[in-house]
Amino acid sequence: MPEITSSFRGQTVITTFEVTPGTAHDLMEALEEAFDSFIRHQRGFISAGLHMNDARTRIANYSQWQQREDFQAMLRSPEMRERTRLFGTLSRSFEPVMYEVQAVF
Repeated sequence: MPEITSSFRGQTVITTFEVTPGTAHDLMEALEEAFDSFIRHQRGFISAGLHMNDARTRIANYSQWQQREDFQAMLRSPEMRERTRLFGTLSRSFEPVMYEVQAVF
């Protein structure tokens, strides 16, 4: 479970997916399967959370990694590249962005 603290020194990645109500649940299932069987087993993975808006037009993924390089290595793996292509067919667009926690209230 993600724990957000201002003392966190790892890498935070927030990925947003733009979807349609017709593909939202298919993408969510693909993401859940990817995290369960592959991503969570990668070096440096700490935790992740998946979120869907009420209109089923956006999915957000908040993930935490020990280091930026761990996340980048996972993305470059052949298995993740294949999964990323699938995510692309189920969404209009998606973008992973790396962040550093600045404050927690």
